Amino acid sequence: MAKAYIGIGSNMGERAGNCETALNEISKAASVLSVSSVYETEPVGPEPQRDFINAAAKIELDRSPYELLRFLQGLELSMGREGHRMRGPRVIDLDILFFDNFVISSKNLVVPHPRAHMRRFVLQPLCEVEPGLIHPQLKVTVSTLLSGLKDNKKVVKIGVFSTANS
Repeated sequence: MAKAYIGIGSNMGERAGNCETALNEISKAASVLSVSSVYETEPVGPEPQRDFINAAAKIELDRSPYELLRFLQGLELSMGREGHRMRGPRVIDLDILFFDNFVISSKNLVVPHPRAHMRRFVLQPLCEVEPGLIHPQLKVTVSTLLSGLKDNKKVVKIGVFSTANS
C-alpha cells in the first residue's frame, strides 16, 4: 500500500462544502489516514479572485500515481471543474503533493508537486498532517520548508471538516 498526500482547494461556490465532498469521494477509493484543519488562503495568480479554502490529506491506497491522478482528475470534472487553467478560480483543485518517496517528471504528472515547497497554503496544512515528511528531492522535512518560507500570502486556520478523521 502506498501513501500519498493530497492538496485540496476551492474558491468557487460553497468552498468548504466542495472540499469536503471531494474528501468524501476520495475516502471511497482510498483510506484517509488524516486530514488537516481547514484554511482560508489568499489566491496565487494575477487575476482578482475569491480566497481559497485549502486542506491536505494523507491517504493510503493500492493504486499507482498515474491511477491516482486519473481518479482525482475525474473527480474534479465530476464536480464541475472546467479545464486546468493554472492559478485561476476553480470549483475544486486536487493535487498529488507527494506519493511515497517517488520522484516523477512526466508530461502528465510531476511528483513531488513542483511548487509545493514554495507555498504556505500547501505547507501549513501538510505540516499538520505529517510535519516530518521528507521532500524526496530537497531532503528536508516539510516543517523545515515551512519555517524557511518567504511566502507571505495569508493562510488562516478557520476550522475542521465535519467528517475529518472519522
